[in-house]
Amino acid sequence: MTVPTDSIGDPLGDDALRTHLAAELQRTRARSAALTEAVDDGELVRQHSPMMSPLVWDLAHVGNQEELWLVRDVGGRDPVRQDIDHLYDAFRFPRADRPALPLLNPAEARDYVGQVRDKVLDVLERTALSGRRLVDGGFAFGMIVQHEQQHDETMLATHQLRDGAPALHAPAPDSAPSLDLPSQVLIPSGEFTMGTSTEPWALDNERPAHTARTGGYWLDTTPVTNADYQRFIEAGGYDDPRWWSERGWGYRCEAGLTAPQFWRRDSNGSWWRTRFGFTEPVSGGEPVVHVCCYEAQAYAAWAGMRLPTETEWEKAARFDPATGRSRRYPWGDEDPEEAHANLGQRHLQPAVAGSYPDGASPLGVHQLIGDVWEWTSSGFAGYPGFAAFPYPEYSEVFLGGDYRMLRGGSFGTDQSACRGTFRNWDHPVRRQIFAGFRCARDADPAEPG
Repeated sequence: MTVPTDSIGDPLGDDALRTHLAAELQRTRARSAALTEAVDDGELVRQHSPMMSPLVWDLAHVGNQEELWLVRDVGGRDPVRQDIDHLYDAFRFPRADRPALPLLNPAEARDYVGQVRDKVLDVLERTALSGRRLVDGGFAFGMIVQHEQQHDETMLATHQLRDGAPALHAPAPDSAPSLDLPSQVLIPSGEFTMGTSTEPWALDNERPAHTARTGGYWLDTTPVTNADYQRFIEAGGYDDPRWWSERGWGYRCEAGLTAPQFWRRDSNGSWWRTRFGFTEPVSGGEPVVHVCCYEAQAYAAWAGMRLPTETEWEKAARFDPATGRSRRYPWGDEDPEEAHANLGQRHLQPAVAGSYPDGASPLGVHQLIGDVWEWTSSGFAGYPGFAAFPYPEYSEVFLGGDYRMLRGGSFGTDQSACRGTFRNWDHPVRRQIFAGFRCARDADPAEPG
């Protein structure tokens, strides 16, 4: 999300920026409240999966991070609840162990985050938003907005894992898909600018901007759909080790994978899915979601293709061949609007493939932002010149680990955390996240580009 500018493109003064930051903080908190107030206190403290924290932990954790950075560091104020720091340190206790901790109960957690927010708004009113890297352009406040929104998406994934009656409701996407799209788009070889050095709220792993190069390659115009993926299943894709990496096949056998998570087949052979408490037929036109990286790689191999690299994904999403520059988003530099992408939990499912033509890239690739996070074949590495900021635990401690990069955001991702440079990562076995994929293949050297 951009920092507001005036009519000639200069950054707004402190007062206008404060108003913008306060609105973003409040907008984000409203989402957190909706996710936690949708269920009763018993559901808030229950662990719905060993992979996920209780919802009440996430709520207090976002408040604790806000206190650490904005109340204590930026504001220099006395702690609100220093005694609970260890309970909400994401590195100290694994998620599976958190329910046994003496966590704040729902009423205490709500009171705590409210106290922290009151102090933060006072800090915001009294802080000069320049002269220190942590606050330049409102960075620390933007970092906290993005952190809370990321946990909101995590809480949304927890809602998907919980049993019981539906607690969340939203209309289905209504964007009319583009018709007669080509199956793939040719991305030309050459250099482009990857990453950013100018995005005010960009996190350390997005920096610095640097020149990257790709060969020519073909990329799926839209993400792989449920109908596409069903053909892989029906062709015996889960039973044929030829399509799987050695590690992927080992995990497929160990976990007993036979279809995307939350799918089941009835006695008539029809596929059904469970979505936030609703059971419904699998929609063939939507991008497939809740597949791990190993499943995505196996499908791509079966289809005679591969997953794109992270560099290839970003080039397709940002490179404008007419100007030679990299855009902030596929459609341009302006922040997302509803016509561009399916974001922000506005809907609770991906839109049909080919939707949001206004969000297509200059090269004609669709739905690169929103709908589903897209697995790539790349591991997590820092860019040339990477420097941890403002703390190593955001990115640096994960570099080089057993991760695969995901790009583009999902229907549950907020616009503050889905720009064309934003990088997400997870273990290749993860399926509870809102992840799908698209395929790529090398272009023939004789083809243009």
